[in-house]
Order: sequence, then C-alpha cells, then structure tokens
Amino acid sequence: MLIGKAVRMDRIMDRKTGNCVIIPMDHGLTVGPIRGLENMRETVAKCVEGGADAVLLHKGIIEHGYRGGEGKDCGLIVHLSGSTAMSPKPNYKVLVCTVEEAIRRGADGVSVHINLAADEEPEMLEQLGHVSAQARAWGMPLLAMMYTRGEKAKDPYDPQIVSHAARVGAELGADLVKVPYTGGVESFKKVVNGCPVPVLIAGGDKMDTDIEVLEMMHGAMQAGARGASIGRNIFQHKDPAKMIRAIAAIVHDKKPVKEAEKILRGKSK
Repeated sequence: MLIGKAVRMDRIMDRKTGNCVIIPMDHGLTVGPIRGLENMRETVAKCVEGGADAVLLHKGIIEHGYRGGEGKDCGLIVHLSGSTAMSPKPNYKVLVCTVEEAIRRGADGVSVHINLAADEEPEMLEQLGHVSAQARAWGMPLLAMMYTRGEKAKDPYDPQIVSHAARVGAELGADLVKVPYTGGVESFKKVVNGCPVPVLIAGGDKMDTDIEVLEMMHGAMQAGARGASIGRNIFQHKDPAKMIRAIAAIVHDKKPVKEAEKILRGKSK
C-alpha cells in the first residue's frame, strides 16, 4: 500500500482494531434537509463527540459542517456521486466531484454509490472503474457503496446478491465495501468470505428500536464485518453521540448488545 493511502486509512479506520464507524450524511442531496441534517455543523459536532471514526459528506457541505472540534479528530470522506429523489431516474448515480477536488477539500477518503441491476448499471460500473484508477494514483482510500436496486434484484438482502455486489466493489478496486446486512450471521459470513477487502454494513432505513440497530451491528461483527456506515439510525437519533458510542463499543470493543445498550442508556462507559 502506498504510504499516502496508509496514512489516510489510519484517519478513517481505528488503528488498534482496524475497524471503523462511519457516519454518512450525503442524504441532503438525495432527499433534502431531512430531520437531523438541518444544521450540519451541529450534527457533525455530535458525531465527533460520540467518537465516530469518519463522517461522509458532499463537497459543498464541508465548509458548513467541518469535522474539527475538541477532543478526538474525525476522518473526512467526500462522496463523489449522487442523484435526487425527484429525478426520473433516481437510481442512476452520476459523478458530481473528482478525486482531485476531494483532496483539495481535505479528504481522507472518497466514496461512490453504485446501484447494480439498475438500467444504468454499465455507466455506474464505468464510473467506479474510473474513480478507482484516480484514487489509486493519488493514494486515496475508496469506499464503494454497493446496492442492488433494479428489476433483476428482487430481494436486495438476498445473501447471493449481496455477496455479488460486495465482490464487484472489490473487483473494481475499492478499499472498503459497504453493503446491506443480510439479516443473519451465517448468511453474512458468505458475503464477508467472498470479499477480499473490508466489508461494512449499511444502516438502511430508520429502525423502530435502538435494540434492532445494535443487534444488527453485533450480528455483522460476529460474521466478520469490519464496521458500519450508518446514517439515519444515528443522525436522526435523539442522542447521536450516545448511539455512536454504543455502536463503537460493539465494533471496537467487542461488547455484547446488553453492554452496548447500557452505554446508550448512560449506565456504563
């Protein structure tokens, strides 16, 4: 690994555990200023307070939600692709930023969102290949968010489909791959075992209870995941900092769900 990439990876992955908790907040481009993302500086500050390893933002939001603050620093991943929910083709993600521009804005990593099984899959795969080449040339870590959203993917949580999606990200040069959790330890082991780069789980839609989130995180880690990239279930939580601490306890300290819940309830540290 190039020294530049190694240095940047250290900024988004915990040096001791090799795992990470990333908070993606690119939703503003897709669906607008939803709850939790109205005041980005305040939300990012809560992520830093909670000990997130990195936040993920679009380029224009960086100056309005800078990662700095008191205490632990927080890595910055700049998201390079996007679409809006108003588009006639919302699953077609296009490049809206370059690796070079992300570097100038202080990025420690970059990310792209790919929707396999969409009609525009070929174009998005081409984008991933292009970004991968540029990221490698600059020594920039690349996170590939790999989803299956289209007619040929009836069940986006099917272990075989999720395994294929993760492998596509690795095949095209991603350093980290983000995919949906398949719902079970054994099924997700197949995803992890078939992907030679670290696998992170997506948080998905806002869940009904905190326990559901913690149980999902614990199951993923038991299966060999290397962390999470969770958005709504953190930034829309009533106390994002505590939720991050609880998730980090599972990801970094191998705590069981009950211990993580105590942290969330303020009964433990």
